[in-house]
Amino acid sequence: MASSSKANLAEQDEGEEAEEIEHFNDFTLASSWERFISEIEATCRQWLADGPKRLLEKGAVHLDSSDNIYKVKSELKNAAKIYSMEYYFEISGKIADWNCTLHDLQLCFGVKEFLVISPQSASGVVLDAPEATKLLSAVSIALANCSSLWPAFVPVHDPSRKAFIGIQNMGTIFTRRFEADRIGSQVPIKFMHLEGLYELFVSKFAYCMSDHSMHLFRVHLLMKLTYQTLSNDEDNYDDIQEADTENAESETSPGCGNPNRKHWDDDCPWNEWYSAEDPVMRFDLVVTWSEKVVESSLEMAEMENASPHEAEKWILAPNLYPNLDSSKGDRIGFASQLHLLVNALEMSFEAPFIEDFVSVENPGSDNLESTMVIPPPTVLDRVLKDLFLEAIAVLWIEFVQEIRWHWEESQPLPKIPANGSIDLATCLINQKLQMLAICIGKKRELNEEFEDCIGTKDDASANMEEVNKVGDESSSFHARSQAFDEKRDSLLTPEGFNGSKTVESKFSANAQDVHSSDKSTLDSIRRGSAGPVGSMKLLKLCQSLHAPFTQSAPLMTEDMHEERLRAIETFGFSFLERETLSSDMSAFKAANPGAVFEDFIRWYSPRDWENDESEAKGPSTDLTEGMNVDWPPQGRLSRRMSESGNFWRKIWDEAPILPASEQKPLLDPNREGEKILHYLETMQPHQLLEQMVCSAFRASADTLNQTNYGSLKEMDTKMDQLYLTMASTLRPLQVNLLSNTSDTIEDLQRLCVVFEHVEKLLILAASLHRRFRQVPRISEAIFSNYYNFYLPTMGIGLADVDTQKEFDMKLQLSQNERQVVSNMFTPPTANQSWRKVLSMGNHLNGHEPILREIIFSMHDNASDNHYASSSHRDYQQDTETYRMYTCGTSNDLRVALSIISYD
Repeated sequence: MASSSKANLAEQDEGEEAEEIEHFNDFTLASSWERFISEIEATCRQWLADGPKRLLEKGAVHLDSSDNIYKVKSELKNAAKIYSMEYYFEISGKIADWNCTLHDLQLCFGVKEFLVISPQSASGVVLDAPEATKLLSAVSIALANCSSLWPAFVPVHDPSRKAFIGIQNMGTIFTRRFEADRIGSQVPIKFMHLEGLYELFVSKFAYCMSDHSMHLFRVHLLMKLTYQTLSNDEDNYDDIQEADTENAESETSPGCGNPNRKHWDDDCPWNEWYSAEDPVMRFDLVVTWSEKVVESSLEMAEMENASPHEAEKWILAPNLYPNLDSSKGDRIGFASQLHLLVNALEMSFEAPFIEDFVSVENPGSDNLESTMVIPPPTVLDRVLKDLFLEAIAVLWIEFVQEIRWHWEESQPLPKIPANGSIDLATCLINQKLQMLAICIGKKRELNEEFEDCIGTKDDASANMEEVNKVGDESSSFHARSQAFDEKRDSLLTPEGFNGSKTVESKFSANAQDVHSSDKSTLDSIRRGSAGPVGSMKLLKLCQSLHAPFTQSAPLMTEDMHEERLRAIETFGFSFLERETLSSDMSAFKAANPGAVFEDFIRWYSPRDWENDESEAKGPSTDLTEGMNVDWPPQGRLSRRMSESGNFWRKIWDEAPILPASEQKPLLDPNREGEKILHYLETMQPHQLLEQMVCSAFRASADTLNQTNYGSLKEMDTKMDQLYLTMASTLRPLQVNLLSNTSDTIEDLQRLCVVFEHVEKLLILAASLHRRFRQVPRISEAIFSNYYNFYLPTMGIGLADVDTQKEFDMKLQLSQNERQVVSNMFTPPTANQSWRKVLSMGNHLNGHEPILREIIFSMHDNASDNHYASSSHRDYQQDTETYRMYTCGTSNDLRVALSIISYD
């Protein structure tokens, strides 16, 4: 019994071992084909287990052509060939509309996620048909083992055909098969029209019908047409062709001219300096019809004649030139010149004189000299910089020579107003030129006065005697001025007085004290009086205090103001202040004979006179009538003015008694004019370039700021930021703190990049505004979208811009906006109509669509399908059994077909 039981156990063990051996997969005996299928299955199982979110964490690649599609990739080997299998998936569960950015296979076959398996070869396609079928079969088996419903595709034929075959397990008794191909030329005429495409689709399931037009099929139809405005290049080509034709016809008529073509930015503020290319290359208009059910080819023929205005949606897509958002294009406009100017500033510290930029005798400035030999492209940029430096130097030398000629000939400076004021907000060179213009004007006045004073013989001899008595230039001016005391005094006004020098009336130089009926002998020698100052009386004499006519304060440039402030900080006063104070004291003495220093302080600087009690109020009384007055005034000088060795009292003691008309002018035009010319001629290169850089940036920004671009808030913000950035970056140049080792050069170079970004945005804003003045929502939406796309590049150099990503925007239009967009499609000229054969329908102002996309679909009940069998279970679900996507033009047609079949 024991032996029998042992025997049974042994047999049982052998059976179990045999069962284990029977279920063991011995891959050493499996074929390469089986191992290939197993490898595909393992990869797909891993992707299915991970899911989209996990695949993203593992480094799934985002497709630039779509906002929501990612892919993962795996390499597979079968025998000696290596294949690449890619899984495309979306992270959003929303079904994308075909107006959105879809993958090519999604658009062709209406799938959401899919596999693509292709050989790793130069072509990337399977050229052998049996190999393609076998490869697709392997993927299908692997997906079936995984219970996956992913469709799989294999690229076939020539790559230019964009051909695919594919298969998808529907999870039921049905299988969907895919096929796509392309006709690149010689498209049959019937397929150029909707009727022929409809019949092509019907032929895929109506096998027994020879005349499709006589039968009704409920075919679902979606259609999308794309129209395209002419690009600038096409416009130029057409204009050139038409101009050549007109010129050829008018060769016998020399008087007939052809006007030049108007450029788009002819009335833009920057046009005076350069002409910008229109940043908008063209617009694409996508017109879509809502889904329709078509029952005959006759309906398709009628639909081909329908106007695009009958479509459900209009979507506008702008196409911008690549150099607007990448570094491929050349620098444009002001930014390019500012960049060269900053480079010139950086090199200007290497030369002490302007002439060194153009001197061939300076061996130490080899990098500043240009050559007459045409350089190769590798050194073109360096040579252009050298030429730019030389151009600045030559232009400046000739400019200074021209300025000297105007000075010596007393000719007004062009475009420099001599209105007696200096704008301290401008650069120092401009201030100097304004000062020189004033000096030239003063110089001309002196010459004219001198000619007037010798108009008669008597006057001429008298003035010549005066001129002969003095030798220097200032005395000559003084002598000529004395002959015209009456004339000049009558022209003086108290507008140049200090704020404390108020008067109640104006008098000529010979005006007497009309408030006193008993004129004193002092009144007979009073000169240069502008009238009494209220009821103020002189301290030593009971005479009204008169305000004198004084010389206007001399104009000063920014550097003169700085020099004055430094002198005050060092010495407590400046030479200019001394001269001005002495002139005012002399005029006061002439207008108030017998006045003392305290009288001048009471009038000129009331803060330095301390009253013991209030002076009499009201109008002064006439002493001859016996009226009592509060005189002498009670008070004293301030501590500052009463100190020993006071600077003001010293000047008072030295000031002569002279009215303003007899004084030496505070502004000597000859002396100041020569000083200005000396400054211009001896200016160091970096001083010139510093001011040029500041002026160029500000002038360029001000010019661009005059552009009309509508209500674009982003552009307003960007311009405000540009001005703030310029103010902070240019400040070291304005206060003369720049050196050749300063970091400001790098800041200026970055400012050039920022300026270029803003300039490009502004030109785009202007272009959009000009096109959509009547519908500003379009320009605002396009600009805002592009601004957000371009914003990440604003803080970096153009060389760092990601040139792979392109701006892509689609804007749906409202009904009231359609007509404005339609007007952009101007009827084609005779030349354009001749070059373009109109072979398709649905014209928009004479323009045929550049692309027509149609989706045909047939929705059947599975039980009614001729593939179905009555022996199988009833499958009543309404499904899309046939689908055909067509895309193309009259010269290019692509067809993608998907069919559900019964296995």
